[in-house]
Amino acid sequence: MRLCLINPKNSLVNLANVDGNRWNRYRVWKPLGLLVLAGLTPPEWEITVIDENVRTVDYSTMSRPDLVGITAFTSQASRAYELAELFRDRGVSVVMGGIHATMCSEEALRYVDSVVTGEAESVWATVLDDVRRGRLQRTYTGEHVDLAKVPQARHDLLTEGYAFGSIQTTRGCPLSCSFCSVSAFNGTRYRYRPIARVVEELKSIREKRVLIVDDNLIGTNARHIARAKALFRAIIRADLGKTWIGQVTINLADDEELLDLAVRAGCRGMFIGFESPSAAGLAEVGKKFNLLKGRDFRKSVQRIRRHNIVVVGSFIMGLDTDEPGIGRRIARAASSYGVDILNVLFLTPLPGTRLWDQMATQDRIAAADFPDDWRYYTLGFPTAHYRNFSWSALVREMDCCDRGFYSLWRIFRRVTNSLLRWRRPVLLLVGNLSYRRNARLAHGNYIRLGLLTDERRPRRVQVRASPAALVEGART
Repeated sequence: MRLCLINPKNSLVNLANVDGNRWNRYRVWKPLGLLVLAGLTPPEWEITVIDENVRTVDYSTMSRPDLVGITAFTSQASRAYELAELFRDRGVSVVMGGIHATMCSEEALRYVDSVVTGEAESVWATVLDDVRRGRLQRTYTGEHVDLAKVPQARHDLLTEGYAFGSIQTTRGCPLSCSFCSVSAFNGTRYRYRPIARVVEELKSIREKRVLIVDDNLIGTNARHIARAKALFRAIIRADLGKTWIGQVTINLADDEELLDLAVRAGCRGMFIGFESPSAAGLAEVGKKFNLLKGRDFRKSVQRIRRHNIVVVGSFIMGLDTDEPGIGRRIARAASSYGVDILNVLFLTPLPGTRLWDQMATQDRIAAADFPDDWRYYTLGFPTAHYRNFSWSALVREMDCCDRGFYSLWRIFRRVTNSLLRWRRPVLLLVGNLSYRRNARLAHGNYIRLGLLTDERRPRRVQVRASPAALVEGART
């Protein structure tokens, strides 16, 4: 039997032209969830995995599958439904899973034959068996799985078009920020994969650079950090020759041994969620962890950078506590902290989050022509009614932030300082110029969208596309 697993594109974010734009290879990650399901699929199934973010496909020319499985973040949902219609018109059963289908299952069931909610590994064998017997159910409820039972992902099924391989070592995040759907989907309990399994899978990844997709790689308490150290030691012993980037909280800076082990294990950079330059903003999004111990963010970032780890700082713009001038304030805060690369996203209410519930109750969801408007939920487009900003005012704040942090003079200073200390100057230069170019493209798109006036309805052209554009609100 034939199984086709698809990761849909977002029609507003053009990443598929990898050959025409070499930067795109650094802006897409492999659909790891589909590769894990492929690893759970019995050998009698012929498996095809398609990532529309890497290549375009003429589905009319492909062999007719017996089952199509689609995963989707919220920003991919409208395209997922288009694909479902295409295959169902050909008489092919379509099952959809992932965060959006979990949070909006009733909506998804209007477009697909079956929906898997939660972690699909726990029910995938049942789904396939039901398909073989011709009794596919409308819904399957996945449970949080024992990660020791999760098989190695089938990395061999996607080998071209990516600068980074991908791997997951933990699930769940205890922080439960208001804007993030990770805790609603994967839970707040921090679960580990066996370290030996992680190392074995790392060996199978052909790419030399790897993204560790864990929402919080090192966790938040002593037990979590002890496990992270054990993982890093195992990677060092394996001597795999891999370099990697991950996502952590600022507590990475508190443990010199942890930092040393991370670098020796191949760490080259970390995404760190600062979220807001103010204590009031951190309290608003529920990121109280960053407020503990009266932390000095500048000293914390300095400790991380001393280990030659590039710090990518993530902030959110459009909080209720934000006031005019927030763009300049974020740029100044990031520069004062010593952040190497700045990634700023619009506050975006995603289904399943406390933020969504709050804004929906207050009738503040502005882009609400669903399912079409899901494509604007990329984190790079204003979608809500913001307390202190019109859309045009908020876009101007974003432009101000980008111009301030990514001016040629500031990039020159950052790269020069890194060169003097030999702190990965090439990586820093490439990263800064890439983000600067992306910001300039975004500005042009804002003009075409009419977002620099008071026109509030989105039109269907490309929007701001950061490297984090398809990450479902998850920044630790």
